[in-house]
Amino acid sequence: MIITEILARNSRMYKDETALIERNPIENSRRKITWNEFYNSSGRLANALVRTGVKKGDKVILLMTNCLEWLPVYFGILYTGAWAVPLNFRFESEKIKLCTMVSGAEIFIFGEEFIDRIEEIRDSVASIVKTWIFTGPSHKCPAYAVQYENFIKSAQEDQNKIPPDVELKIEDDAALYFTSGTTGTPKAVLLTHRNLEHACYVENRHHGQTHEDIFLCIPPLYHTGAKMHWFGSFIVGGKCVILKGVKPEWILETVSEEKATIVWLLVPWAHDILIDIERGKLNLKEYELDQWRLMHIGAQPVPPSLIREWKLCFPNHEYDTNYGLTECTGPGCVHLGMENSDRVGAIGVPGFDWECRIVNKAGKLLPGGESGELIVKGPGVMKEYYKNPEATEKTIKNGWLYTGDIARYDLAGFIWLVDRKKDVIICGGENIFPVEIESFFMNNSKIHDIAVIGIPDERLGEISAGIISVKPGMKLSEKEVIEFGKGLPRYKRLRKIIFADVPRNATGKIEKPKLRRIYGKDRRKDIEKLLR
Repeated sequence: MIITEILARNSRMYKDETALIERNPIENSRRKITWNEFYNSSGRLANALVRTGVKKGDKVILLMTNCLEWLPVYFGILYTGAWAVPLNFRFESEKIKLCTMVSGAEIFIFGEEFIDRIEEIRDSVASIVKTWIFTGPSHKCPAYAVQYENFIKSAQEDQNKIPPDVELKIEDDAALYFTSGTTGTPKAVLLTHRNLEHACYVENRHHGQTHEDIFLCIPPLYHTGAKMHWFGSFIVGGKCVILKGVKPEWILETVSEEKATIVWLLVPWAHDILIDIERGKLNLKEYELDQWRLMHIGAQPVPPSLIREWKLCFPNHEYDTNYGLTECTGPGCVHLGMENSDRVGAIGVPGFDWECRIVNKAGKLLPGGESGELIVKGPGVMKEYYKNPEATEKTIKNGWLYTGDIARYDLAGFIWLVDRKKDVIICGGENIFPVEIESFFMNNSKIHDIAVIGIPDERLGEISAGIISVKPGMKLSEKEVIEFGKGLPRYKRLRKIIFADVPRNATGKIEKPKLRRIYGKDRRKDIEKLLR
């Protein structure tokens, strides 16, 4: 069933029941909409987009932080047959520009947080973007944009027919999600309606959501992870709470007051909750948590010690971890399984309707215990890297998606992640690309060379460390490096600075494996140490 049909069904079956709740602890606000309001809101946007000229196969960019309107906007785009193109709200203006040009999106929907970034690139994409739609308040709407509510009113006479009459097929293209390769250059992952449908079934099969479950969504909705985990509740008409904030007390207050039963956390957030419990900043007796049945984690390796501590504080919780990629429609191609929480450290077994193999460089199947590249196959595999046939050919071979991650099977058939084939650093669930940071610091007149690697961190999974070689005759302090690094977004800044020579091989490439052995420890050894 196409996910827009699921929304229409939910509206029929659960018309006046709450579908989405937005909690904003900073503003002390709470908003909600019913399934019928969700459906009608999406339909009205779809009508307005069609009235503007949007047709099947067009692209519509969505650049918004998590809010009550995010999902209705996403579904409104899908109802037109256009591709939804959600952008990472952390993207700098240049990446926003690049994604706009690659997608060829003629419609751009954005929130007020992005006015300055858009101003920087608007002229350079003027030949592509024809309509800018602003979701913020009217008095802040830029002159070049139309305010969202006014845009919706432009199709008022069409509102008797919601949504517009557009034939959608399960094989149709649906969404374009931007990810990045080892260079940090975004790649556009094209997902179909079948991909999105499959994500609903996978998540529901893994975690058994019912209509009575209440899902707490904290991670950004531009990630496939957050949205596809919600899909498991969406398919049964379960309520979703969108929390704008990650402080431990906010999370527990929301679970308590909204009676949340399922919470997907990132490692840092779970870590922070445990620390505040240990320090006495959080008293679990002050919250109603008995209904909370499942805590699951994804997006980065999970330290077994973290889950052991979690189970001591929350002994009645079921636990699961999920592995996935944007290229396989988010999480679930491998999952641990709630019945296997004693095996934390492994990423698990093939997910529902997924196949997994571990192969050598030639693509030949490896026996258990040997490390090789993890490849996966199933209905969630992307259609392609949009406008990038070369990368598509390297990544999808005979229906198998080559993940770029090195893994191994244990004797019981569980998959263990050993290392990343790529140099991407995953810090608190966010991808950090060393080349970007290295290029930035090479603008410093005192730096001769720099290599950025990921080193293990208990809370964040990994942190970025910079090995810096200073130009002869010059002096450079750690304080100067930190100050210079403030030109980067906060999440890309170096967490550790090491002054030393940067080794390069005969072809000029940085010998990062050597640096990891010296400064970051071999990652496989580090993982195996956690398992002892």
